[in-house]
Parts: sequence; C-alpha cells; structure tokens
Amino acid sequence: MTSLEEKNQQQRFNRLRKSLRRDIGRAIADFNMIEDGDLIMVCLSGGKDSYTMLDVLMHLQRHAPISFDIKAVNLDQKQPGFPEHILPEYLQSIGVDYHIIEQDTFSIVKDKTPEGKTYCGLCSRLRRGNLYSYARQIGANKIALGHHRDDIVETLFLNMFFGGKLKAMPPKLLSDDKQNIVIRPLAYVPEKLIEKYSTLCGFPIIPCNLCGTQDNMQRQEIKAMLQDWEKAWPGRIDNIFRSICNVQPSQLGDLELFPFRDLQRDPEAVARIQAINVA
Repeated sequence: MTSLEEKNQQQRFNRLRKSLRRDIGRAIADFNMIEDGDLIMVCLSGGKDSYTMLDVLMHLQRHAPISFDIKAVNLDQKQPGFPEHILPEYLQSIGVDYHIIEQDTFSIVKDKTPEGKTYCGLCSRLRRGNLYSYARQIGANKIALGHHRDDIVETLFLNMFFGGKLKAMPPKLLSDDKQNIVIRPLAYVPEKLIEKYSTLCGFPIIPCNLCGTQDNMQRQEIKAMLQDWEKAWPGRIDNIFRSICNVQPSQLGDLELFPFRDLQRDPEAVARIQAINVA
C-alpha cells in the first residue's frame, strides 16, 4: 500500500470514528446516560457491538468533563469450545478493569428449551439475571449494553408481529426491580457503521455458537425484511427509529396512555364556529 493510500485509509477511518463518537455522544446527552461519579458495568459478549461500545466509552472517559469508572464484564456461559482466553487477553492489553463471571447457563438452556424452539429467550433471561446480580455486588449504578439502532427497530417489529405489542428497547431503562439502570449508548448508531469500525479496529470477535446456528429465528426473519426495505428505500430504518422517538399517543389506541373515553367537544369552540356560521 502506498503512502497516499494509507493516508486516504486513515482519513476514512477518522471520519468513521468521528461519526460513531458523535452518535454515541448525542445518545448519552439526550438520555442523560452518564453522570459524574458513575460506575458503569460495560457488558461484553465478544461481538462487534460490545467491543465498539467499550472502545468509545473508554475514549469518552479520558476526554469527558466528568469523572466516571468503567468495569468491563463478560459472562462465560460455558459453551463447549468457547475460546476463554480471547477476552481476558484483549482486556488486559487495553488496560481496562474487568471481570469474567463463570456460570454454566449453557447446560440449563439446552436442557430446558423444547426441541425446535430457539434458545434466545431463556438464554437472555439467565444472562440478564447474572449480570444484574453482579452489578449490585460491585455497586455499579449503570449497566451498559451494546444494542444498536437496528436491534431496537428489529425488536419493535418482533413485538408487533409476534407479541401484539407496540414495544421496542429504550435507550435508557429502569429494571423491573428498580435496582438497575440499563443504558444503550449505541442506540443512535446504525449496525453497518459498527461493522465497518469493528473490522478496521481488528477486534477479536467471538461468534455466538449457541443460538447463531439455529435456523428460522424470528429475529433473523425481521432483519432480512428490514434489509430488503432498506435496499429498496434507503433511509427507511432510520425513519422507523425516529418514529420510536416521536410517539403521539392520541393517534394510537392505548386506553392507558390517552384518555379517549373522556374526550368531549369544547363548548366554547363549538359556540365560536356556530357564531361564525351565523354571521
């Protein structure tokens, strides 16, 4: 590679990194995700999303006007063949405080999931329970997850098509037990941006071999549908995500969110219109 090509490649990487940091910074500011004195437990799976999240949060930690701590955490679910050395070696190389939780959820998921069903639901619940418990143990007041914009849009359609609910994944969430704040710093970031950044950074990706090998998963069907839409109508996924952040309850039909039963005509407005018509 010539020096000119290297320069152009570096410029492209710098633009990509700047765009990524801008999107993450905007999400953090919009939802007040990080505050002075926070201890943030950054959950790592070994995938492109969580590596990217940790990378940008460590940059923010060095340059933000506030002070906060990071604890990188991975849940080793004891999947057969899982390369246990990769994450510790990488985390040591970048100098971040980290911990590996060892918990054999793999056997539980395999044993409890009926034949032909996907593992994701039970696997997710067990993983979440272990991570929440460890967050309380170390006193972390924020838990950072690596879900990006496309994950959030996919979840919206999953809940609509298969659950009958208008529900996605919020950028910031208070857990059901009111003890944990979950943040998703990548909420504004398109997956394709993360893919490019992860490739250029050379993160040591660990594939998920538990559920990734299952066919006909509902999420994969939704992902394929959205990708087809995006090819035909570029910008559609972004528009859908913007709609999640621009909800108008009066134009939907949830009786708990808007007082439809109590709607009455405004007598003064009716009188004004009648007066105009008479005149």
